[in-house]
Amino acid sequence: MTSSAPDVLTLLTKGELTVLGQIREASNAVLHCEISYEGSTATCVYKPVAGEQPLWDFPDGNLARREVAAYEVSEATGWGLIPPTVLRDGPYGEGMCQLWIEAAEDTGEDGALLALVEEPAEGEGPGEGWKPVVLAEVAEGRTALLVHADDVRLRRLAVLDAVINNGDRKGGHLLPAGDGRLYGIDHGVTFHVDDKLRTLLWGWAGEPLPGEALSVLEKLAAALAPGAPLTTRLAELVTAAELDALRERVAALRTAGTHPRPSGQWPAIPWPPV
Repeated sequence: MTSSAPDVLTLLTKGELTVLGQIREASNAVLHCEISYEGSTATCVYKPVAGEQPLWDFPDGNLARREVAAYEVSEATGWGLIPPTVLRDGPYGEGMCQLWIEAAEDTGEDGALLALVEEPAEGEGPGEGWKPVVLAEVAEGRTALLVHADDVRLRRLAVLDAVINNGDRKGGHLLPAGDGRLYGIDHGVTFHVDDKLRTLLWGWAGEPLPGEALSVLEKLAAALAPGAPLTTRLAELVTAAELDALRERVAALRTAGTHPRPSGQWPAIPWPPV
């Protein structure tokens, strides 16, 4: 889009959607589309509610609205970790429409976010710049240590995931863009009232939250006050109980001052992890 183009949210909300194809790997209907408005075009993802598979543990609401809610919370943090996302009507009814982010094809070894350290020696750490996640069995009975980068962008995403209670933070949901930014996608299983946090970003578990994160949590707590604009918007997207649970998670993170640890009541690592 040019500098004179409509803003991205206007384009996503008012633009005409043309379906280019379906992303077959997804478990729910995910359509790759072109969107056009007032001479501007972009590509986007459209996920119609009609194409969602029911989830027994998420009986209320739908994936599309929770994806939009996750975007709204991300924007409130100021970190911009989720691509612009709106709720709108489309060719197959109401759904989520999100700007398509083209992931950088090759970030190089220095830009890798996840890695496997095969056959680590007993007590061996992942090395400087990496955080250990889990020791796993790989092909032919070999073991490997799954690690993620000690990267401020990932750390912000880990905080956001703890806030929105993300039940599915996989490696394939991390999109490093060519401009150096990092985006997270696929936030349909979020905002549950019970602890559902499943992620590959456990490397900071139990460590003190950085000052930046504590400041963001303080800002979020204020933004979630009754009658605040963010609260009003989220009330249109998630249930009252889910909104209360969101406030409670923010308060708990501020009180603890640390990254959460796995609860032990729910599998901590999503499957498949990629």
